[in-house]
Amino acid sequence: MKSVYLHDIPLAEAKKIFDSALETAGLAGVLAVEEIPLDEDANGRVLADTVWAKISSPSYNASAMDGFAVRSEDTIGAMPSQSRILDCAAASKDSGASYVDTGDPIPEWADAVIPVEYIEALDKNGEITESIRHPATIRIRAAVSPWQNVRPMGEDMVASQLVLPSGHVLRPVDLGAIAASGHTSLLVAQQPRIAIIPTGSELIPIGQDVQVGQILEFNSLVLAGQVNSWGGKAARYPIIPDDFKSIRDVVSEAALKFDLILLNAGSSAGSEDFSAQVVAELGDLLVHGVAVRPGHPVILGMITVSDERQAVPIIGVPGFPVSAALTAEIFVEPLIARWSGRHQGEPVSVEAIMTRKIASPAGDDDYLRVMVGQVRNKLLAAPLPRGSGVISSLVRADGITIIPAGTQGIQAGDLVTVHLSRPVTELSKTIFVIGSHDMTLDLMAQFLSVRDRKLASSNVGSVGGLIALRRGEAHLAGSHLLDPQTGEYNLSYIRQYLPGVAVNVVDLVGRQQGLIVRKGNPKKIKRLEDLRRPDVVISNRQRGAGTRVLLDYHLNELGIAPESIKGYELEEYTHLAVAAAVASGRADAGLGIAAAAQALDLEFVPLYQEVYQFVIPNEFYRSQLLQPVLELLADLDFQKSVASLPGYDVTHMGRLVIEISE
Repeated sequence: MKSVYLHDIPLAEAKKIFDSALETAGLAGVLAVEEIPLDEDANGRVLADTVWAKISSPSYNASAMDGFAVRSEDTIGAMPSQSRILDCAAASKDSGASYVDTGDPIPEWADAVIPVEYIEALDKNGEITESIRHPATIRIRAAVSPWQNVRPMGEDMVASQLVLPSGHVLRPVDLGAIAASGHTSLLVAQQPRIAIIPTGSELIPIGQDVQVGQILEFNSLVLAGQVNSWGGKAARYPIIPDDFKSIRDVVSEAALKFDLILLNAGSSAGSEDFSAQVVAELGDLLVHGVAVRPGHPVILGMITVSDERQAVPIIGVPGFPVSAALTAEIFVEPLIARWSGRHQGEPVSVEAIMTRKIASPAGDDDYLRVMVGQVRNKLLAAPLPRGSGVISSLVRADGITIIPAGTQGIQAGDLVTVHLSRPVTELSKTIFVIGSHDMTLDLMAQFLSVRDRKLASSNVGSVGGLIALRRGEAHLAGSHLLDPQTGEYNLSYIRQYLPGVAVNVVDLVGRQQGLIVRKGNPKKIKRLEDLRRPDVVISNRQRGAGTRVLLDYHLNELGIAPESIKGYELEEYTHLAVAAAVASGRADAGLGIAAAAQALDLEFVPLYQEVYQFVIPNEFYRSQLLQPVLELLADLDFQKSVASLPGYDVTHMGRLVIEISE
């Protein structure tokens, strides 16, 4: 039995010594990865791989309520004073109405749903009937617009989009999002197995009557609770009396089955320090005493096991309960986080400024999910999509702000209280990207997640992104605005929308824009001129989007009036949403990028090559917050991932195009 002496060292030094030993033993990262089905207890587990949506959710155009599927154009002119009658018995692509329940697919010929409360069901004699599901006809007194009361395909999420990044700790809502995206199983980090061995002849199990000189052993209960709450799997051993050989044998046996051993010493002041002696006997005693209070007699060591397992870390935990809990917080929680592949979080309401106007029903308490980030010295709350089926908003939310009943809504610039679902410390690590949608932003979010940054993106179009920068509501904006006069991208618009603001323009990608059409291109759409054919309906991007600017420019060049194109007024906010409109049959074509077409197994007709750039105010360009972004643009693995997407060119990624002074 080796003699050892208590020798306090600074906490930072103790951590450094322990980390070095873990590195040498190959125990500095995720221990192992396992695949588990979704219906197992996946809650609280840590993702070991990125989850991408396999399917769109919903995967078809679904009714948003009980009612009658109709062609919207058949309802034109209906009003309280002038009703219209629609035939239910002979509903077809030409006319009529067909009953649907909430969630039912709407017929291919229909493009809207009239709620049951807004119709009168009539029998074959034209009399009102209670047979709502099977009337002969229905009477309507109000018109509906295209796709009203319909959940379009991809409303929640679109196939191929990022659902969750690796390193994410799974919550119940995340499991729903993963299932909705088409997965039945997932890859997670193996939970570290941790043995908790209480020692001390004075200890007795809980539940026994305590005699003089005896102490109830409950430290192992507390330690096990901490371990399990942090994502480990704890196993509590029976109490081992103060006997060197007994403790040594149990530790030797535990080292063969567990990833970490917590050896909890007895609390009797006169007991021998068998913990340090056992560690010194079975391996390397790295640290015996750390200069923290409470918690002085902490032991850090490595137990030598076998050729297959070189070493197992062991922590000697002080016997006093407060010291034991603190030791676990300092040394065990970070180790479990490292082995699980997650960042430690600190678990809260904050005051934040709403970034845009939100309308709200006056009669309800409105729970609005938001993303929260800090730009300059103010916290901003960016509202997320609010559809009743948009489960992805639960995944992306940083918290909830409650709009109380009797309030019509929130104005942009209003101060709101946000109840956080993520640690407040993460808010200062959130990077707000507002502007044009690009599929590389999802990839960037994944790469940044392992660099201790969260990317919060909002797709409002290129012009909207520049306006957000002017208002101080974003750290950077994605933009691809073509100047028809010069052929340059973004520069003239920056001078127009950001006068007097010093910015840096950085290349992200070159990318192909073209027509996204259905598989096999059944309508033989080959060029922009085909969009004005009477049998073609398009899905368009919103005003201010770079793709909308590009489309308008080329339509003008061709002398094509926008109003001559069916669907020109139907707007979507992302390339994937345009692709979803085509895939679901709501449109025949739409201008977008090749990667969006591939994501939904559609055809792509290439037309134009364009430049997509980041516009970054000078005050953020050199900030610590954005350094991981700039470093990522030079990362070969990231460039390779982006280049693997169809239609993308990363030749100039990260190049500083121009620095515009005030």
